[in-house]
Amino acid sequence: MAFSIIMKRKQHWENVFSTKTEKEVSWYQQYPQTSVDFITALELSSDAKIIDIGGGDSYLIDALLDLGYTNVTLLDISANAIERVKKRLGDKASQVTFIESDILEFVPVEQYDLWHDRACFHFLTRKEDIEQYAELADKAITKKGRMFIGTFSEEGPKRCSGLDINHCNEESLSLVFEKDFQLKGCFSENHKTPFGTTQNFLFCGFKRKNIV
Repeated sequence: MAFSIIMKRKQHWENVFSTKTEKEVSWYQQYPQTSVDFITALELSSDAKIIDIGGGDSYLIDALLDLGYTNVTLLDISANAIERVKKRLGDKASQVTFIESDILEFVPVEQYDLWHDRACFHFLTRKEDIEQYAELADKAITKKGRMFIGTFSEEGPKRCSGLDINHCNEESLSLVFEKDFQLKGCFSENHKTPFGTTQNFLFCGFKRKNIV
């Protein structure tokens, strides 16, 4: 990917997380109940490797630590977002692995039992970037690993944070990952923003295909 595109994307998100409070962005959740419900239903071991892709300063990491998970990673393009999470966690920040990276520049050095992405994937609008994301997930997820993606549905907003977005339905999202992952189920959910508006999300769970 061209260096200028990466820098432009990073500058955009650094600006967002340096000029807006957590309740001044549409994706804010006081508690990530949907994600927590999915993760706890998997009955993962407490030392399962979990990565939150493009998590920003969401409260998922806090919730995972409170639930007793001991091997959690937050990846985000914004250093400002990561610093906000570290400050909020205080001493607990030492229990988290933080990775500052554009998702398409991420080079995983280990594999994860759960890949979680709420609201990062839908910012990838180019076909080649979406394909690269799928290839990265294949490399980064264990043989028995799971993936949970929350993205704007076809009824979702046209733009988010001033950026164009990629809308998905169950079929189109499944096609992105069909080479390596089996779709286990999807559901839609309305997210209430801090501004009183509603955004429709599509949440889908995937598991590795059995390899003969």
